Amino acid sequence: MALDINRVVVTGMGSVTPVGIGLEPFWNGLIAGKNGVSRVTRFDPTGFRSQVAAEVKDFVPDDWIEKKSVDRMDRFTQFAIAASAQAMSDAGLDAFRFDPARAGIIVGSGIGGIATMEESHRKLLEKGPRSVNPFLVSRFLINMAACNVSIQYGLKGPLSAPSVACSTGANAIGDAFRIIQRGDADIMVAGSSEAAVSPLAYGGFCATRSMSVNCDPEKASRPFDLNRDGFVMGEGAGIVVLESLAHAVRRGAKIYAELAGYGNTADAFHVTAPEPGGDGMTRVMAAALRDASVDPEEVQVVNAHGTSTDMNDKIESAAILKVFGGHSEALKVSSNKSMIGHLLSAAGAVEFIATVMTVRSGVVPPTIHYETPDPECPLDYVTRGAESMDVHVAISNSFGFGGGNACLVVRKYKE
Repeated sequence: MALDINRVVVTGMGSVTPVGIGLEPFWNGLIAGKNGVSRVTRFDPTGFRSQVAAEVKDFVPDDWIEKKSVDRMDRFTQFAIAASAQAMSDAGLDAFRFDPARAGIIVGSGIGGIATMEESHRKLLEKGPRSVNPFLVSRFLINMAACNVSIQYGLKGPLSAPSVACSTGANAIGDAFRIIQRGDADIMVAGSSEAAVSPLAYGGFCATRSMSVNCDPEKASRPFDLNRDGFVMGEGAGIVVLESLAHAVRRGAKIYAELAGYGNTADAFHVTAPEPGGDGMTRVMAAALRDASVDPEEVQVVNAHGTSTDMNDKIESAAILKVFGGHSEALKVSSNKSMIGHLLSAAGAVEFIATVMTVRSGVVPPTIHYETPDPECPLDYVTRGAESMDVHVAISNSFGFGGGNACLVVRKYKE
């Protein structure tokens, strides 16, 4: 029997996160309710409006990259290389001879090599033009994460590096999904990477007054809680390997789950604030479900964008209620950002990985730090530890500054 050429499956995953480097440490950290938030260590935050971040600890670039190349890459590219190495190995593609022209990559970033730009500008002012590193441009360009992975694995198919703020990772995966669906590739490596915990970027987000000013790492990131006061900046990378079902089956690949649908909408409202009525959020979830041919009543879990900001959490909750109606009472809703912070462009990719693992394992990660219910957030946010259930369909939401929205539908794989 011929396989449906439009079906796309997940065969490999890799992650660099504040609660663990690698798929197993990351997932175990999530289901254990591990907190990745602490006082900023990458620079002295004294004097900044916010004081905490979700940083990637114990990351050693030399573990993933040839020593001579480490200094030629910004931290965000190093994260992407590490997560891609994990995903390619997990998919068995590091030892499988695939057609390079049928294998592509979409890896984005929101801010790119901001730490490189800050340090290079400081040197320029102090020491003059001759101090500028010849690798400066190739360190800070957003597309360099995708290009370096493409070079390393000989991926000669479609290549792109989207930048859609906090929905970038989800958009990258959704766009890769579309490329495979239309038959332009058999394999796509997709995701996003961010390493923006630097004085300028951190200070910029402080200036927007969208970040938490709570200095207690156990209370700063608390999505959907009545006393939430803003998001916590994080860093990290999430990379997945997507394949056409036919290609995956032909080579005997391990299949985690099926990526069944993708939605992409714009608020067209404001550069930082979500549209108050949640129109873009509502439409993107509905579009993703239509694309997947999934009825709202079939969805069991929502991996929420859940930033811990006042506006996002109540508007997202209202949008979920609108899309799912009476079925909302049966939904399990969770926010990974309570543990890993907001990974900015990488959030959607890392949270997609968590959603795939939820469907595969039947475990829904908790939303930690939740203490006081908010009447405007009336859903079941899984606040009493991880919950086990048989999950057949889950969605992952991502919403970004500027009004970019994305939603991915994950379905349990069935032959």
